[in-house]
Amino acid sequence: MKAAFQIMIKPFGPICNLGCRYCFYLEKKNLYKNTSSFHMSPEVLELFIRQYVASQDVPEVLFAWQGGEPTLLGIDFFHTVVSLQKKYADGKKISNSIQTNGTLLNDQWCEFLSDNDFLVGLSIDGPRELHDHYRKDKNGKPSFDAVMQGVSYLKKHDTRFNTITVINDKNSLYPLETYRFLKEVGEGHMQFIPVVERKPDKAAKSLGLEFSAPSETVNANNLSPVTPWCVKPKDFGEFYVRIFDEWIRQDVGKVFVQFFDVALGNWMGAGSGLCQFAPECGKAAALEHNGDLYSCDHFVYPQYKLGNILKKPLHALMDSDRQHTFGSDKLKRLPDYCRQCEVRFACHGDCPKHRFARTPDGESGLSYLCQAYRRIFTHMNPRMNIMAQLVRSGRLASEVMEIVMKEDRQREFAAGKRNDPCPCDSGRKYKKCCGA
Repeated sequence: MKAAFQIMIKPFGPICNLGCRYCFYLEKKNLYKNTSSFHMSPEVLELFIRQYVASQDVPEVLFAWQGGEPTLLGIDFFHTVVSLQKKYADGKKISNSIQTNGTLLNDQWCEFLSDNDFLVGLSIDGPRELHDHYRKDKNGKPSFDAVMQGVSYLKKHDTRFNTITVINDKNSLYPLETYRFLKEVGEGHMQFIPVVERKPDKAAKSLGLEFSAPSETVNANNLSPVTPWCVKPKDFGEFYVRIFDEWIRQDVGKVFVQFFDVALGNWMGAGSGLCQFAPECGKAAALEHNGDLYSCDHFVYPQYKLGNILKKPLHALMDSDRQHTFGSDKLKRLPDYCRQCEVRFACHGDCPKHRFARTPDGESGLSYLCQAYRRIFTHMNPRMNIMAQLVRSGRLASEVMEIVMKEDRQREFAAGKRNDPCPCDSGRKYKKCCGA
């Protein structure tokens, strides 16, 4: 198979030591009701690593270990992972990332992660009050202190980590508090993920699931039947706008927000590094503990199961007609309303999981977050154009900060300081210089 793809690996399935109220993956244990252990077997692990490396026609192969909570498997499991990767590398570079809630990290874990150059994705939802609102353990106790202890171990051992923040109905109301906190505790790399989950329909309830499978249907009055903790589109739009306005003035080149990096790629015509904002998808599947492969991490439902790698090779499942159709349907099912949108190049209709709303003229397949993305991308457009132009001319994107600050000063003087010295330091009054 020529085209590279990525697999989100669930070596311990949905098993986790936390019980975050909004988590969309904890329910997946009900798809495996007869399973006595969610621990990935040595047979599945070795077969997957061998097939995954062999099927990637690229110089570097990326492994993404997720859950549930993968650190529950213990360090010995990941020692085996590293050993098998070396065995089957075949001259390719192997890179690993692991997503964790951080509560089980200690000296031993962080020594291992640093020694083997794992990139850690640390889940943290902001300052104590915002984080603990939903991220509690199985007994309902807050997890903030345990996570911050994990952060101290990461920093102690110089372990590379990014912060992953789930944006919900609570922390979406505090954009700058959340952003500034993450700047303080993190290492300058942030990822924000909006919570968008729908209440269970009859099909979901029959499987014992808490959330509905992705679809394009909504109720008659066009109100998305979402859970109470879902982020509201208006709040989500304002969340990113507020953060962007601070980032564009102070932090370009110092703080790396995945959303802004991906957006700049689309503004430059280089394409999205994130399937959510790409025209098509289907290159990022999810592997369960027993070898079952699903079309996407957000589509772990029976109708999206591609097969099992114990019965059919991984590359064949990823190259199947079903998976190609899954990926191309994102573009084929894009509503006309989206096709005519001025920010389509930046959004491409959002993730298919979120496309259960209706357009103003009643067409199905509109993203629940459409209002938010139109607001965000329209607001970002002038600054993104400047950064794209800077990069194309061989200059640093961070130079945009000086340009924006100069514009701010000019607006300030134009608003009421026309007789003051011009901010360009010419020595003349503003009204006789830049304000003329």
